[in-house]
Amino acid sequence: MATFDETILDNLEIELPSWAFGNSGTRFKVFGTPGTPRTIHEKIADAAKVNELTGLAPTVALHIPWDTVDDYRALAAYARDLGVGLGTVNSNTFQDDAYKFGSLTHTDKTVRQMAIDHHLACIEVMNATGSRDLKIWLADGTNYPGQGDIRGRQDRLAESLAAIYQHIGDDQRLVLEYKFFEPATYVTDVPDWGTSYAHVTALGERAMVCLDTGHHAPGTNIEFIVAQLLRLGKLGSFDFNSRFYADDDLIVGAADPFQLFRILFEVIRGGGLDTGSPVALMLDQCHNVEEKIPGQIRSVLNVEEMTARALLVDTEALTEAQSAGDVLGANAIVMDAFYTDVRPMLAERRVRRGLPADPMAAYAGSGHRERIVAERVGGTQSSWGA
Repeated sequence: MATFDETILDNLEIELPSWAFGNSGTRFKVFGTPGTPRTIHEKIADAAKVNELTGLAPTVALHIPWDTVDDYRALAAYARDLGVGLGTVNSNTFQDDAYKFGSLTHTDKTVRQMAIDHHLACIEVMNATGSRDLKIWLADGTNYPGQGDIRGRQDRLAESLAAIYQHIGDDQRLVLEYKFFEPATYVTDVPDWGTSYAHVTALGERAMVCLDTGHHAPGTNIEFIVAQLLRLGKLGSFDFNSRFYADDDLIVGAADPFQLFRILFEVIRGGGLDTGSPVALMLDQCHNVEEKIPGQIRSVLNVEEMTARALLVDTEALTEAQSAGDVLGANAIVMDAFYTDVRPMLAERRVRRGLPADPMAAYAGSGHRERIVAERVGGTQSSWGA
């Protein structure tokens, strides 16, 4: 029977986004679900349940101002009591009216300073929670030719990022996410990995690229980007999800599990799961029609399964086949690993670690859903923007 290197799997940690436990929907409707968290504390409690059943999700990402509280140190202590920590702090410069024509790239210096100050406030949250990463995703861009000065917007972005970066602590990082369109459709100010790489390289060694798997055009070879950023030492983090048409934010591995396998093979090969690796793995998903806690459980299990399959690739045989020009032989080595069913091995591994063999079944039979539905009555359910 095939086996995989469990020391690599021991390093597998997948951060959960707080917003995945809130209500979400399409551009036209946000759907409510019984038992949806009303506070960041309830979001963290749901994330802790995922970690309890999978052993794969020890941290929770915050989104500011959606997850604003009066006392972040107390919030961090609350999370620790539930067995998880607070991770990446995500900024938000895409919902205020002032940002209609841009935030860090805006022509109005007052608006740019407002956006910079928001990020400085996020750094203060990081200082209180012990978080390492400030993640920046910008909706900045234009819809029409001539609407904005493409080069000028890049100059203003560089200036704004530099103002933020000088406040990043010695043990902290700035990670800059990219997205090739949406909401801007003509020019997005950080549309690709090259633009993000150029900006973070100019900032310094504590600035890295964040790669969201859903933020690429159809047919993009994402594993090439992964390999390139790893060899350049600038891959800071992943936002895992799936896309069919645009940025669908579906469960990771749902649209193309083979793509996830290929990505994770390059992550492993590039040392991204080695002890002490700077690469952070996080989910960035919205559960519009499926239950949220099971959706997150399914997601982290998908990453674990494709990591295990990628670990089955016989790299020595693959190198020999590649060197010999054995095209089909090399491809067969990769495909044999991908088609191997590792689920029984992973179930046995969970049992050895004191976890349920089938976390999805364990959650379904735990009565947890029924309890939170009964308890979380009244108040306002968390949603986009809260």
